[in-house]
Amino acid sequence: MAKLQNGNELIFRVAIAVPVYRLFDYLAPEQFESAHIKPGIRLEVPFGKAKKIAFLVECVQHSDVAIGKLKRVERILDEKPLLSTKDLALLHWASRYYHHPLGEVFSAAFPVALRQGKSVVIQAEKRYALTGAGIAIDSELLKRTPKQKSVLEKFQAHRHSLSEAELSAWNENWRTSVKQLVDRQLLQLAVSSSEFGASASESIIRNTALQCNPQQQAAITAVCDSLGQFGVFLLEGVTGSGKTEVYMQIIRTVLERGQQVLVLLPEITLTPQLEERFRQRFTVSIAISHSKLTDRQRACAWLTMQRGECSILLGTRSALFTPLKNPGLIILDEEHDASFKQQEGFRFSARDVAVVRGKLLNIPVLLGSATPALESLHNVDNKRYRLLHLPERAGDATAPVLQLLDIRNKRMQEGLSEALVAEMRLTLARNEQVLLFLNRRGFAPTLICHGCGWVARCRRCDANLVIHYDEGILRCHHCGQEQRLIKHCPACKTGELTPLGLGTERVEKVLAELFAGKTIVRLDRDSTQRKGSLENYLQQINQGSVDIILGTQMLAKGHHFPNVTLVAILDVDSGLFSIDFHAPEKLAQMIVQVSGRAGRAEKPGRVIMQTRQPEHPLLTTLIRQGYNSFAKTALAERKDASLPPFSYQALLRAQALDAEMPKLFLHAVAELAREYTKGHTDILGPVAAPMARRAGLYRYQLLFQSSKRPELHALLNVLMPKIEKLKQAKKVRWSLDVDPVDLY
Repeated sequence: MAKLQNGNELIFRVAIAVPVYRLFDYLAPEQFESAHIKPGIRLEVPFGKAKKIAFLVECVQHSDVAIGKLKRVERILDEKPLLSTKDLALLHWASRYYHHPLGEVFSAAFPVALRQGKSVVIQAEKRYALTGAGIAIDSELLKRTPKQKSVLEKFQAHRHSLSEAELSAWNENWRTSVKQLVDRQLLQLAVSSSEFGASASESIIRNTALQCNPQQQAAITAVCDSLGQFGVFLLEGVTGSGKTEVYMQIIRTVLERGQQVLVLLPEITLTPQLEERFRQRFTVSIAISHSKLTDRQRACAWLTMQRGECSILLGTRSALFTPLKNPGLIILDEEHDASFKQQEGFRFSARDVAVVRGKLLNIPVLLGSATPALESLHNVDNKRYRLLHLPERAGDATAPVLQLLDIRNKRMQEGLSEALVAEMRLTLARNEQVLLFLNRRGFAPTLICHGCGWVARCRRCDANLVIHYDEGILRCHHCGQEQRLIKHCPACKTGELTPLGLGTERVEKVLAELFAGKTIVRLDRDSTQRKGSLENYLQQINQGSVDIILGTQMLAKGHHFPNVTLVAILDVDSGLFSIDFHAPEKLAQMIVQVSGRAGRAEKPGRVIMQTRQPEHPLLTTLIRQGYNSFAKTALAERKDASLPPFSYQALLRAQALDAEMPKLFLHAVAELAREYTKGHTDILGPVAAPMARRAGLYRYQLLFQSSKRPELHALLNVLMPKIEKLKQAKKVRWSLDVDPVDLY
C-alpha cells in the first residue's frame, strides 16, 4: 500500500473524459512505488459500474472526499508520461480558456486507440518499393493489366517506398495488384527502418529547391533567423505565389537542426497533394494524421512523433496536440479557414491554440493564407504578428482578371448565362480547362408545388429538403434525414412538383447537354464519398483528360490546376445577405480562393462572377482594389460596431425536445450572469438560433460580449460551476463556444 511518511495514503487526482467541470480522487493502487509517478500517465479506474481510462493530473495528500469512500486505481498503464510538462501546460491552458472539462480536453489530445487504454507498442506497417526492374520498365508494357499499370505508375511517380496506409488512402483495392507486381519482381518489400529520418551521411533533400524570388527569400530568411525562439509570422501570399516552396525551404533548415515540424491543413482533401510534394522533396519520415485513417494509423503517427522517430507531421485540426520530442516549427496553411475551429464538443481554435503552443515551446509559428482572417490582420496591426508579404505569383504566372457579369433580366439556362456559355466555348476551343463553382450540392435546394406552393420540408429541422435526383431521394443537409423523391404534391394531390434553385447535380446535367462530347467532373461531398475517388479525379484533371470541373467549397482551397484558365462563380449573390457578421469576410475569402485556381501556369486566367448586384461595394472593392482593401474596410466596420476582433464573445447554446426548456434555461443563466457582470460585458438574448429547430431539437442561444477579454473570462469562471447546478440544466443539452466563428 502506498503510504507517505506521515502515514497518509497517496491520492491520485485524475481527469476523466466526462462532461463535468471537476477532477476525481482515487487511492493509489496496492503495492505501489511512488518514486516514478508523474502527471500525464494513463490509468484504469472504476467509474460508476464501468471502468474508464483516466489521466493523472497530480498526486496529493488530502481529499475533500472521506478516505473511506475513495476507490482505488486498478491499473497504471504507462511507466512514463506520454506528454511533456509543456504539453500538459497547454491542455490546462486550453481547458481554462475554453471553459471545457479538463478530462475531455485531455482525451482530445490522444488518438482513439490510446484513449481506449491500448498499448503504446507500434506495429510496423509493411512498405513496398520499386526494384531495379520496376524503375527501368516502361509502364506501357503493362497496358493489358490496367490495375497493375496504375499501381506501377504510382510508385514510379513517387520513387520512394509506400506504406500500406498510403496505398489505402490512394486506392483501397491495391493489394492484389501489388502482390502481382511483387511476383513479377517489379516491387519488393521495403525495410521500414530506412524511412525513419535521414542519417548524418544522408541528405535530407531528395530534390533540389526551386529558385525563389526576392519576397520569398525574405520570408524564408525572416523565419529561419527566428528559429529557437517564439514569434508568430503571417505569410500573406496571393494564390500561386509559392507559399508551399517557402514552407519547404524553412522546413529544410529546421530538419537540419535535428528538429520536428508540425504542419496543419484545414481539409483532408489537401493532404495527399501536399504529402506528395513533401515526399518528393524530403528523405525523412513523414507522418499523416486525419479522420479518414484507421485508429491504428493515427496512433502510429502520434507515437512516432512523440518518440522523435518521425520528422514531419501533416495533419488536420486534431493533430495539433500531437506531442513532439524535438519541436522546431508549427505551420498552419490556409489559417483563415473556419475548419480550424472545432464546432462540437471541445470547441477550440487550432490556430489560436497553435500560437499558445508555440509560445510554450519557444518556437516560431507560421500562418499562411492568401486571404488572412481579420483577427490575424488585426494582430499584425497591433504588432503581435509579423507580416511577410508575397505580392506576386511565382514563376511566369500572372494574376487572373476578375470580371462581374450582370445577369439581371438575362436569359439563364440552369444558372448559366448565354455570355458565360460563350466564354466557356472559347476556352475549350483553345484546349484549356474551365472550372465552375457553386457552393450547393444536390440537384436543387427546394421541391415546390407549382399549383399550391407546398414545399418539401424536413420534419426534424427548419429547413427544406434537397433534391438528389440521381439517387431518387430528398435529403436534409442538416440532420441527414432522407425520403424517396415524390412525384405528386401531398397537399393538393394535383399540382406539378418543380425543382427550385440550383445544385451541382442539376448544373452537371445541363453541362452534359450544352457541351456534348466534353468530359465533365463534379467534385462535391456526394461525388467523392468513395475512398480514393477525389485523388483519382484530381489526377484526371492534372493529366488534362477533363474539360469542365464543377464543384463546391472543396475546390476553393489549395488545388493546383495548371490548365484551368477560366473560373466562373455561378451564384456569388447568395453570400451577400446573411445575418452573421462573419459572412462578408467568408464570401470575400471564398471569391479570392476560387479565383486563385485560374491561370496558375504561364497561361493567363480569367474569373467571371455572375451577379444581380454588380454595384455591391464588397464585390466592387474586391475587383478594383483587392482583398487587402476589403479587409481594411471590414475591420473599420467591425470597430465601429464593437464586433470581434475589437470585442470578445462567448456563445452559450442550448437545445431540447421541449420548445420552452432551452429558453427557460438560458433566461436563468442570463439572470445569474447579470449578478456578476461588472458593466463591460453585454448579455444578449436569449434568442432562437437562426435555425430554430434542428434534428428534432429546439435551439436557443445567449451571447456574452465584452470589450475586455479578462472580464469576459472572469464572468465565465464564476458562471460555469453555477450553470451545472441549475435545475433547468438537467433538462437541456448545452455548450459554451468561446470565440465563435459560426453563430448558427
